Amino acid sequence: MNNTGMVLLSGGLDSVVSLALACEIYEMKLAVTFDYSQRSVKEEIEAASKYAKYYNLEHKVISLPFLSKITNNALVNPYADLEFKNLDENSAKAVWVPNRNGLFLNIAASFADSMGFKYIVIGANQEESVTFPDNSIEFLNRINDCFEYSTMIKPKIFAPLKDLQKYEIINIAIQKGVPLEYLKSCYNSYESYGKKHCGKCESCKRLRSAILKSVNKDLIKLFF
Repeated sequence: MNNTGMVLLSGGLDSVVSLALACEIYEMKLAVTFDYSQRSVKEEIEAASKYAKYYNLEHKVISLPFLSKITNNALVNPYADLEFKNLDENSAKAVWVPNRNGLFLNIAASFADSMGFKYIVIGANQEESVTFPDNSIEFLNRINDCFEYSTMIKPKIFAPLKDLQKYEIINIAIQKGVPLEYLKSCYNSYESYGKKHCGKCESCKRLRSAILKSVNKDLIKLFF
């Protein structure tokens, strides 16, 4: 039985916890991190590399320079404001990358098809699916259907967090002993905000809120 898998690993909370859960079920082999000139790309690669080493995975960084050229928003523009008071459609639009998860999953499927991996792990979650439809169960199901035709091995997407809120994801990380000190869940680079997360961007606000609802509120000191 083919039980091998790979993970889309950004070094952020969702992808890392998804990896930790996948390692309990599958024989995880490969982590891929995407460089599309996002503001925090250096830190994301560094964090992902540490987690790949921790979970004993090969780590590949895939450059997608064209993606930044067609992405005109705050996620790739180092001078744009990433702070929004509310987490809604407007804040989502500010960091929307055209077809990002669709592109990432299809690239992963190419690796899976070539290298014989049966499972592709992604950190899609219920909380973000409200404003990011490419985190939704419906989206993942449709991509799975496409793989039935576009690949020979027909890999399956594994999204263990698809029904969970961020605070539940933090609690799982604590329960599973995930080394959170490596985590990079901020959209900004450390060059702008030192060795802590900025606390202003959408990702930081979700992380802060989740920690304050979690079983260990003291984790807030690790990031902010």
